[in-house]
Amino acid sequence: MTDTLSQVPKAAATLVATPNEDSLPRRFAEFSTFGEALDYAARGKRGFNFHDPRGTLTRVYPYAELRRDSLAVAYALVARGIRKGDRIALIAETGADFAALFCGAIYAGAWPVPLPLPTSFGGKDNYIEQLSVQLESSDPVMLVGPDEIAAMTAAAAERQGCGHATWADFVAKDAKPCDLPQADPDDICYLQYSSGSTRFPHGVAVTHRSLLSNLASHSHGMKLEPTDRCISWLPWYHDMGLVGCFLSLIANQVSGDYLRTEDFARRPLAWLDLITRNPGTSISYSPTFGYDICARRISSQSPVSDRFDLSRWRLAGNGADMIRPDVMQNFVNAFADAGFKASAFLPSYGLAEATLAVTIMPPGEGIRVELVEEERLSGSPRDLKRPARYRAIVNCGKPVRDMTVEIRGENGEALGDHQIGKVWCRGTSVMHSYFRDPEATAACMVDGWLDTGDMGYMYQGYLFIVGRAKDMIIINGKNHWPQDIEWAVEQLPGFNHGDIAAFSIEMENGEEAPAVLVHCRVSDPDKRLELRDQIRDKVRSITGMNCVVELVPPKSLPRTSSGKLSRAKAKTLYLSGEIEPIKLAA
Repeated sequence: MTDTLSQVPKAAATLVATPNEDSLPRRFAEFSTFGEALDYAARGKRGFNFHDPRGTLTRVYPYAELRRDSLAVAYALVARGIRKGDRIALIAETGADFAALFCGAIYAGAWPVPLPLPTSFGGKDNYIEQLSVQLESSDPVMLVGPDEIAAMTAAAAERQGCGHATWADFVAKDAKPCDLPQADPDDICYLQYSSGSTRFPHGVAVTHRSLLSNLASHSHGMKLEPTDRCISWLPWYHDMGLVGCFLSLIANQVSGDYLRTEDFARRPLAWLDLITRNPGTSISYSPTFGYDICARRISSQSPVSDRFDLSRWRLAGNGADMIRPDVMQNFVNAFADAGFKASAFLPSYGLAEATLAVTIMPPGEGIRVELVEEERLSGSPRDLKRPARYRAIVNCGKPVRDMTVEIRGENGEALGDHQIGKVWCRGTSVMHSYFRDPEATAACMVDGWLDTGDMGYMYQGYLFIVGRAKDMIIINGKNHWPQDIEWAVEQLPGFNHGDIAAFSIEMENGEEAPAVLVHCRVSDPDKRLELRDQIRDKVRSITGMNCVVELVPPKSLPRTSSGKLSRAKAKTLYLSGEIEPIKLAA
């Protein structure tokens, strides 16, 4: 899609990316408001750089230019009658347009609300419905999106009864400069929709103070260096992409290179090409599946050292989902010859309700795992008739600056090291509230503490995440993590990460049983039956019980806006008949 807010240079070959290093003295998010952060970053030479699907630089966007465009947007919004505290919903396409509109809304005192682009699955009507639901929740004055999907965004806006505009509507920037509202550190800066993998997404209200506290913790936890540069393909409607790879770069004065998420999906190795071409040190984050797809894709390529140089990849962040040590090891095996070091891995844990980061592994320590007996993970008594089974639990690091983490038991009591319980956190960057949802806010916020909904344990100041409490499958009093079942099935040939959804269902006799939905790419009827039996045997070896195995068409399992599997929605769609299993021969 075309950038429109500033004139794009025609001769792409003459473009020079913004530098890694700058003479502007570094200030690590030491600002009262985000507008102040952008004002300061604009005094230097760093900025954003956007690339096409092949990794070719197509747009250089220094922070000085971003500030100029953002102020023009702010004046245009005020001229349209936008007032302080109004919500402006923005389709979060990676590019200069969204960046200027997001920052311009903040300058105008409005609250930007980043919403997802349409995905390759689900269709037009489902996307309009998704937008409509989030518009109803955020109650914006206006929805603004790319010109190319104007028909869909206009339909969603009309359904909600809010205004509608496109990127092109802000091209002229002809509104006269005016006095803009003064922001207070405790004003809401933006609304962030959590991924909603286990419940309907809520609008997380983040203040300027909370945002800047979390952004300062990034520089502190990662020990940012003058030569660091961020390389990212993460979507800007998800907290890790928006906060970690967009807002953090401005507040900490870091240059960044971007691939669009959809371009990464088509050509994932272009991500590593960008890292290779960076003459400085690279910081780049990805969920587990990003590393997985690259390791799989390279298996049929020529020697990796011929194409890549990953020796300067200083921090390879991992978060946003359960971290798979086997996938990380596969990535190391695939790219060690290209100079990638396992010590570059930077496991972390965070969530939108804490703005982003809760814990970060100290740089250089890499991925550290502990083998934990599965019965301890589930809290179930040990079945002495079966050999002990273990799962590798990844160390997600230490609490970031100004954040306290505590593990609590069922009665709210604080637990000691290696005792599994609910993960709670408290700190300046914990959210203000869920927007206009006091009941949901009260359900997870108690005396300034946030109930993350995740399960884990602490050891010597480090946090280990074992799973999500609400995903737990409980059958006959025994608890099973769905991840264990899904990972077991993934070990069978032909499956990828995200091909399996496990949950419990109620059978006709009233008893609970595990159910497993599996993407099936096999067309032969006999092979399908064989595959179902293989999966059933594999799950039985894990749970000790028979399970319901349903083969479903590829791409039929739902995902959240951040690309994660939504087990709760998969279960709902399956029980309602909207996910139709493939019929097997008798």
